[in-house]
Amino acid sequence: MVKPQIFAAISGALAAYLAQEEAGQAAAASAAAAAPGPPLNLWGMSGRQAAMQLRQLMQRRSLR
Repeated sequence: MVKPQIFAAISGALAAYLAQEEAGQAAAASAAAAAPGPPLNLWGMSGRQAAMQLRQLMQRRSLR
């Protein structure tokens, strides 16, 4: 049999966890409803990815 104090502690922890999850979901839903950010710059992302790949190849000395 579980002691009443332990049962109360577990119940309180679960209630706090569920309340925190609900608050997080509500915050995420309100943030999703906000105005979207600027469009993605695909050219910039591609250039950055190429530079990072080149740097990685140089670090591995695979570029020789």
